[in-house]
Amino acid sequence: MARLVVCSQLTPEVRPGIMQLIARSQDRTGHRPLPDQLWLDLMHGGRPGFTAIVALDNVVALDHNTTLGPDVLAYCQISQGADGWTVALTLERPDDLVELGTALLQRAREVIASRGGGSMHWWVYDPLPEADSVAKAIGLRHGRSLCQMRVHLPLAGPEPDLPLRSFEVERDEAAWLEVNNAAFAGHAEQGGWDLAALRQRELEDWFDPEGFLLHERDSRLAAFCWTKIHHETTPVMGEIYVVAVHPDFHGLGLGRALTRAGLASIATRGITTGMLFVDQHNTAAVELYRSLGFTVHRTDHAYTGHIEAA
Repeated sequence: MARLVVCSQLTPEVRPGIMQLIARSQDRTGHRPLPDQLWLDLMHGGRPGFTAIVALDNVVALDHNTTLGPDVLAYCQISQGADGWTVALTLERPDDLVELGTALLQRAREVIASRGGGSMHWWVYDPLPEADSVAKAIGLRHGRSLCQMRVHLPLAGPEPDLPLRSFEVERDEAAWLEVNNAAFAGHAEQGGWDLAALRQRELEDWFDPEGFLLHERDSRLAAFCWTKIHHETTPVMGEIYVVAVHPDFHGLGLGRALTRAGLASIATRGITTGMLFVDQHNTAAVELYRSLGFTVHRTDHAYTGHIEAA
């Protein structure tokens, strides 16, 4: 019987076993099992609201002399965001989803309830058929679906004729936050960013301002395309990480032009696979990306529910 251990902070003695589990999961599935913000929380020791639930295959003392290593059977992470609590689950054996996965997610519900409750969002990448029944068992329903779309690079046709420049650290943060938050007002993950969230990404190894393209009009930042290179994937992929147009500049074709410019920037670095994520029900965006040659590679689901305070 697995032992579940709840941690509000991961020590250097604890983290290696979790990282090994995540790496094994990524090798097996081809993708990292944590959403971007949860991954950043894990790498940086977590923010207020961070909780790790670790399943061990034997009863060991969790102290400074313990390295979890191969004893980790599963890892569940909870991170608090503007729209509630995001949860992700990583299993050593996918067959453990129904029994062990349910146990970890039920514990996650209890943790969220003990911290005041709120919305719970369990993100599942390329879910197994059993995920629906597990979600139902813990009182969650099917929420958003997010498509990962891919395209072969370089795109055919001429590059867009649009004046662009690269993002400059210490100069462009305020303008970028204004455009991003206006473009994604009300969006669960991308809206409501603050300077701390942007600074955190500027410190990541993958951050490259040369691939962070800005378009200005009338002395204002009108639109941008931020790219991210995934050296950890096979094949190496270039992601359209965020692309947005300020609402004041809608209707000018800037979204399409900036997406093409971002893909061209990725292709110049010798990468032949472009990738992005888009809400399945955002039909206008999905059709735009299809017209550029993107196809759906996989679909991720969020299961959601409201957790009452304990």
